[in-house]
Amino acid sequence: MRNHTMVTEFILLGIPETEGLETVLFFLFSSFYLCTLLGNVLILTAIISSSQLHTPMYFFLGNLSMFDLGFSSTTVTKMLLYLSGQSQSISFQGCVAQVFFYHFLGCTECFLYTVMAYDRFVVICYPLRYTVIMNHRVCAILATGTWMCGCVHTIILTSLTFQLSYCASNEVDYYFCDIPAVLPLACGDTSLAQKVGFTNVGLLSLICFALILVSYTRIGISISKIRSAEGRQQGFSTCSAHITAILCAYGPVIIIYLQPNPSALLSAIIQILNNLVTPMLNPLIYSLRNKDVKSALRSAFHKRGFAMEKK
Repeated sequence: MRNHTMVTEFILLGIPETEGLETVLFFLFSSFYLCTLLGNVLILTAIISSSQLHTPMYFFLGNLSMFDLGFSSTTVTKMLLYLSGQSQSISFQGCVAQVFFYHFLGCTECFLYTVMAYDRFVVICYPLRYTVIMNHRVCAILATGTWMCGCVHTIILTSLTFQLSYCASNEVDYYFCDIPAVLPLACGDTSLAQKVGFTNVGLLSLICFALILVSYTRIGISISKIRSAEGRQQGFSTCSAHITAILCAYGPVIIIYLQPNPSALLSAIIQILNNLVTPMLNPLIYSLRNKDVKSALRSAFHKRGFAMEKK
């Protein structure tokens, strides 16, 4: 048998076709990332500080904000480091961790969007039984279930990817460690990991999206039966933020799959939209027209200002 040098670190080659734009991209993505951190921290502050927001909808929204914080940080922090001129290398263990947390948080968020659609379905279709159906125990089980399912899904993908030997090139032709970018560097047979990965991720996204469509189909039917125009408008307003968030999350993925041979630059741009722009937009989507969140934030800052004055 030939001797192979095992890979101990990977070199991230960055975003394709962006040579010379590192400084511009650094300031652009830094501003997006700061807005993401600020927006999601404000949402969490409002939900935690206001007892009026201790409802199933805001419980799941708080979970979404935590996932958005982690999801964007998993890839963006390393990207900003090498865009600022620091090393493009990432240790083997760091690459494993990046793949694990990227897919764990992304998959769990996919499950969470489905749970949030079910929550909207119950509040529209069974308003009188909403508090009974979506009680604290059910909400805790649904939230824990999303975490557990996301973890199982990710353990399977990560194990299949990194049980292979990496002993050839260590240059990852992408801006972060993702399974399609890392697998071509493996020395062994990658067919099983590729098949399971594609089937697992594709099937999971398809099932979640189908369940969301079923929920909103039932919601649409229920709203259409409301006689008053004001009632119909209120029903659509209840679901509009979640529908917008789903379009922002699934839109980039659908665009990629509609392209027969997507370019590397297009794939990177769409993935950046999914990894950075969507987590930044979610706080705006859920708070821009939401009087409860705005009121909770004003109250929290008022209490904070009053406490500072007393000191």
